Amino acid sequence: MRREDRQVSPGRAREILVEADHGVLSLCTNDVPYGVPLNFCVLGDNLYVHCALEGRKLDMLAQNPRVSFCVVGEARILREEFSTAYESAIVEGVAEVVDGEEKQAGLVGLIQKYSPEFYDEGLEYIRSLTHETKVVVVRIASITGKSRK
Repeated sequence: MRREDRQVSPGRAREILVEADHGVLSLCTNDVPYGVPLNFCVLGDNLYVHCALEGRKLDMLAQNPRVSFCVVGEARILREEFSTAYESAIVEGVAEVVDGEEKQAGLVGLIQKYSPEFYDEGLEYIRSLTHETKVVVVRIASITGKSRK
């Protein structure tokens, strides 16, 4: 990291990651980069996203499972300083499609994060559509974070 004075602890980087509403999954195959904004949840050392049964993201993951995931937490433009106060975290890891109990855990994690007040309805929603969705897990190899307050 070039600006070591802005580096946050691994624990704080994880907090920024967990607290963020959305992030960008970055993939690359044959020198073609692709970034896609996604909702996500973190369970243990894994990051979970859901997606359709087919698409560019899955095609690229099949070719190269190494990914990066970036979130921006609090951010505020400092106009008079021509700068930004921010916090961000970046995950590097390997992604794969999961099924069974791990797929279910990822989907439940997403309900708990985004719609906890509708948990029972969310479980029914998962049951009714689980065959129409895939869950991708990113096995987190590293997390780094930066902050400028």
